[in-house]
Amino acid sequence: MPRNAKVTALDLGPRAALDPEMEAYLAKCVEKLGFVPNVLAAHAFSNGKLKAFVMLADELMLGDSGLSRLEREMIAVAVSSINHCHYCLTAHGAALRQRAKDPVLGELIAHNFRSADLPQRQKAMLNFVAKLTEAPDRIEEADRQALREAGFSDRDIWDIAAVAAFYSMSNRLASATDMRPNRDYHYQLRADANAGAAPPGKAPGRLAPPIDSKRRRPA
Repeated sequence: MPRNAKVTALDLGPRAALDPEMEAYLAKCVEKLGFVPNVLAAHAFSNGKLKAFVMLADELMLGDSGLSRLEREMIAVAVSSINHCHYCLTAHGAALRQRAKDPVLGELIAHNFRSADLPQRQKAMLNFVAKLTEAPDRIEEADRQALREAGFSDRDIWDIAAVAAFYSMSNRLASATDMRPNRDYHYQLRADANAGAAPPGKAPGRLAPPIDSKRRRPA
């Protein structure tokens, strides 16, 4: 996609007058990533919508949880794979490669998580989110019990469902608007593991650090 291409297929008007917190958030994206993720640029026609998206995404993906951040990225990618969401697969595929420090695992989960050699805990987790995404009306107590037997608490099960539900929503919004990922995501952490270097002219994949001393990070 050309660098000057539209972020979405919709004409949503100019960027809103953002409050200081959101301006700082986008500035930190540029400082640490080198760009503003297009999902944030797409929401920026409304300060309220941008802030709501950022706060929920950060809480789900970075907040306190019995799920590791890697496991939460696995959920995002597995759900996005089922929903065939180009934006989320590209952006969160990059984040998963970064979290796992394993480009091969990232690709396996993006294409078919069942082909990955995962611990039973993570297999159970992804089997649950696949069913929740494909046939939510068929979730029953046996599905929740399978997660308990894999070592998840009831609060963990809530978090698994919440992350999966959030990305199903995000996938549908991205697909409805033809949201396109930043080109940079395609190149992140795709260096030859034996060479130990990024493709020519590209920096290794990075995730942005917090915008303050607490927890807030670019989505």
